[in-house]
Amino acid sequence: MIIGILGIIIGLMIGFYLPITFPTTYSLYMSVSILAAIDSVFGAIKASMENKFNPTIFVTGFLGNAIIAGVLAYIGDRMGIPLYYAAIFTFGSRLFQNFAIIRRQIIEKYSKN
Repeated sequence: MIIGILGIIIGLMIGFYLPITFPTTYSLYMSVSILAAIDSVFGAIKASMENKFNPTIFVTGFLGNAIIAGVLAYIGDRMGIPLYYAAIFTFGSRLFQNFAIIRRQIIEKYSKN
């Protein structure tokens, strides 16, 4: 858990201080990919709290979900079909569901003490 938190902190510091920008035409694809990646992180936190965390599953899910979400948004954009709505709905609902489970587990853990 400590390694994960350190990784997030280091990633945020790199993201804030490196001048990497993307063209605005890619903003839709990047936002959907970032949402998918955040969903994977919340899923990993939940799995860690349930003692079911597997780093291989996390890394493959993190990269796979982000890439597939971006590619689907791109394909849908080229076809004129807003496929990114499906990704937003799916990953957004999973993110909030995972957050609710994490929140309940934290409340139960600290209310017992």
